Amino acid sequence: MTTDRFRLIATAMAILVPLTATAGEVRNREARQQARIGQGLRSGQITAGGAARLETREADINASRRADLAANGGHLTGAESRSLNRRETAVSNRIYADKHNDIAQPGVVPR
Repeated sequence: MTTDRFRLIATAMAILVPLTATAGEVRNREARQQARIGQGLRSGQITAGGAARLETREADINASRRADLAANGGHLTGAESRSLNRRETAVSNRIYADKHNDIAQPGVVPR
């Protein structure tokens, strides 16, 4: 009986730990992208309007993540995690494009 209980607990932990890490990974990715936006703004590679659009997209993703976590007892489902990841990838691609599109902030020479 004790062995069965141990197996059940070990199986539950193996399933729940990756789900918890997924929510953390999304938060970490959001933080890294926020830093990229800030760096692009400081260096003049991203205009103020471009940064505002990127920040709005990031805020929308963050609101979706919080709603998904609240709806599922603090965890993300696989589908929610994939959806958030796709949206973060789209924002990441947009950050790259904005930083490399030869449009700079007025009065700032891009580095």
